[in-house]
Amino acid sequence: MPKKGGKHAEMGKETQAQCKRAKLEVACSPSVLCFENPDSLFRSLISPIKEEVFFKEYWEQKPLLVQRNDPLVAAYYLSLFQLSDLKELCSQDLYYGRDVNICRCVNGKKKVLNKEGKVNYMQLKKDFDQKKATIQFHQPQRFKEELWKIQEKLECYFGSLVGSNVYITPQGSQGLPPHYDDVEVFILQLEGEKHWRLYKPTVHLAREYNVESEDRIGNPTHEFILKPGDFLYFPRGTIHQADTPLGTSHSTHVTISTYQNNSWGDFLLDAIPGLVFDMAKDDVVLRTSIPRQLLMQVNTADSTKKLSSLLRRLADHLDHTKELRSSDMKKDFIMHRLPPCLGCDSGSLTPGGKLPKIDSKIRLQFRDHALISVEPDQENADEIRREMVYVYHSLKNRRDTHMMGTEDDTASEDGTSQTHGLRFPLSYLEALKQIWSSSTVNVKELNLTSDEEKENLALSLWSECLIEVL
Repeated sequence: MPKKGGKHAEMGKETQAQCKRAKLEVACSPSVLCFENPDSLFRSLISPIKEEVFFKEYWEQKPLLVQRNDPLVAAYYLSLFQLSDLKELCSQDLYYGRDVNICRCVNGKKKVLNKEGKVNYMQLKKDFDQKKATIQFHQPQRFKEELWKIQEKLECYFGSLVGSNVYITPQGSQGLPPHYDDVEVFILQLEGEKHWRLYKPTVHLAREYNVESEDRIGNPTHEFILKPGDFLYFPRGTIHQADTPLGTSHSTHVTISTYQNNSWGDFLLDAIPGLVFDMAKDDVVLRTSIPRQLLMQVNTADSTKKLSSLLRRLADHLDHTKELRSSDMKKDFIMHRLPPCLGCDSGSLTPGGKLPKIDSKIRLQFRDHALISVEPDQENADEIRREMVYVYHSLKNRRDTHMMGTEDDTASEDGTSQTHGLRFPLSYLEALKQIWSSSTVNVKELNLTSDEEKENLALSLWSECLIEVL
């Protein structure tokens, strides 16, 4: 195990100064989380730090430590997940590797102690007690409804997938070596105490996970103990390691993470192909052939200059473009995110109320779980592919495979990828925008030619539980 770097009680004044803005008095303690809407949930999660202060001073910049000393928050955090939950969870066909990892940091390296097949609780507890192994529980929101509620709201708030892992580490042990991640990290301390050390990033806003050696990372920039009810945030790329101190039976924390592959670079990779496709329709320069044997050349300096001029041409075109296509990132998010947490399985979600008619007033439901996308017709294999409007939603997504890296959460019976949603002619786009941008709208006022089209649009959305009739 890596050396601790001094007794906790003798933490240097410099380290204390670096954390002092985040350390809070008991009088500032927040109440439990507020689920009224995604904004209120996030504000209550980081309370008493203000939302605007968080994004101005901390987000993607530096760690934030909130030490609360609040019994109410500590009790609520404990309800999210605790060591005693494992016995019941192990009866639900958990598998090593997929659902649970057993590991320990040995000489600066991660040692995986997984067995084969299903997780046996008695064996799991034996490894925990005797081998001082850390239990890493993958994506507990699949089993714990309160975490489902939290992460579903955070996915609405960030517009990005939100995953989680629970780490349970016995006293005097460490599960993982110093490393950095490719995600924004929010940590809630649930049980016991955890000794944390954070270090200056070697790769700012890293795009991949990497282990760092002790001799490369230097001294910690932050060092502290997390106790039940405490909260910690740090940006991707922040090097960190944590151990459970002697004197506390074990530590349990949940790591909630987001913004993986969600940068401007990722957005460019997603948006530029559609932009080039649209621009090439009207710009003959983009339709001009590349030089003979260009793909076979070793020295492409001349072609690089030509590509540079085309990119400048593309930038000029972009200045006059009203809408960008980002269909792949949008679709990936909507296909793989959590369904709404309604207090029951979302598979039971069915249309309710009256059928929409031409004289009905309607309102969009689950706005945060649906999006509109203009794409080439996916069902027309002809050479000329018309553009269609697609409405994708996550109301029928599966909670049990969320963030598990499997394809079966979106696979249909024939094995092909399935996205939940609707397909309309391009002429329906303005009417859909009406519904999305209005608090309520009358069906007869939808921007479509005939009453039949207006009723069909409303009925289609209603059948997918996307609108309600008032």
